Amino acid sequence: MMSARRFDIDWIRVIAIAFLMVYHVAIVFQPWGLMVGFMTNPEPWESLWLPMTMLNVWRIPILFFIAGMGVFFSFQNRNWKQLLKERALRIGIPYLFGIVAIAPVYILILQNYYDWKIQFLPQASHLWFLGNILCYVIITILPIHFLKKSPNSLVAIKLGKIVSSYFIFPFVIFCFVLETVIVDPPIYEMYATTTHGFILGWLAFVFGYLFAFAGDDFWNKLVKLRWLFLLLAVLFFTLRAGNYLSFPQKINLPVETCLWIFSIFAFARQYLSFPHKFLHYFSKAAYPLYILHMIFLGLSCSFLLPLAINVQIKFFIVLIGTITGSLISYEFLIKRNKYVAILFGINSVQID
Repeated sequence: MMSARRFDIDWIRVIAIAFLMVYHVAIVFQPWGLMVGFMTNPEPWESLWLPMTMLNVWRIPILFFIAGMGVFFSFQNRNWKQLLKERALRIGIPYLFGIVAIAPVYILILQNYYDWKIQFLPQASHLWFLGNILCYVIITILPIHFLKKSPNSLVAIKLGKIVSSYFIFPFVIFCFVLETVIVDPPIYEMYATTTHGFILGWLAFVFGYLFAFAGDDFWNKLVKLRWLFLLLAVLFFTLRAGNYLSFPQKINLPVETCLWIFSIFAFARQYLSFPHKFLHYFSKAAYPLYILHMIFLGLSCSFLLPLAINVQIKFFIVLIGTITGSLISYEFLIKRNKYVAILFGINSVQID
C-alpha cells in the first residue's frame, strides 16, 4: 500500500480545477451559454468548442477518481468515524455554504444583468459534485473499512491482484460503457444532478479508491501503457471531432473518457511526481478558488460583455478578472481567517 504523499495526484487536482474554471469562462462565449445558466456574450467564439468538447468527456469524471484516491489516503490515518467527520467538515460545510451564500450571489448577478426579477434562489449550481462525493463516501464506508481492517484477508489480496493486473483497464472501460448503455443519458456530458452523472461518478470514485489501494504494481503498469492510452484517446477524439467514423455515442464517449483519464494519470505519475512551491500554494487554494469563481465570473461578465471589443480579447479579460478576483479574495479574506477558511474547506484539496 502507498503511504507517501502523491504529488502527481495533487498536480492533477490543481490542473483539473483550473481547467474547470477556464471551461466555465468559455461557456460564456458559446451561443447556448444562457441555456445552462451562464451569462452569454453577444458575439460567440464558436471555435472554442473544439477544445471544450475534448475536455468535456473527462473534466468531471476525473474529479471523482481523485476524490476516491483522496479518501484512500485520508483513511490511512483515521478510523471510519473520523473519516466521515473529516469529509463532512471539508466537503459538507463548503457545499452547504455554497448553496446559500455563493451560488445565489451569482444568480442575483445574472438576474440583474438580464433585468430579470430579482430572487434569492439557494442552489448547489457549480458545487453539485460535492454532494455526490459525500454520498459516495457514505455508501462505500463499510467496504473500504473492511479493506483497511483486513488487508491480509483473501478478499483484499485477490482484489489487489485484480486491480494490479492489466485486466483492470478494459474492465474499467467496460463498466463505464455498461453504465452509459443501461442509463442511456440523452447527453453523455450532462453530469450535473443526473442519474447518469451520479452512477458514472460513483464508478469513478470506487475505481479511484481501488487504484490507490492497489499500490505501485498498478501504477507501474499504467505508466508503461501511457503512450498507447494517449494515442488511442487522441484517435477516438479525432474521429469524433471530425465525424470521420460513426461510433454509437453511448460506446465511444465512455471509452474516450477512460482513455483520457488513464493517459492523464499515467503521464502525471511519470513526470509530475515532485513538490513545488506553486503546487504547495495552489493545492490549498484551488478548492476555495473554484467555490468562489462564479461570483467573479459574473461580475467580470457584467462589466465586459456589453463592451464592443474583440471577442478573443474579451475572453481573456473575463478569464483574468475571474481568476484575479478569486485569488485576491482567497489571499486576503479566506486564507487569513480560520473561521472563513472553514466555510471554504481550505484543506480539502490535500491528500493526507
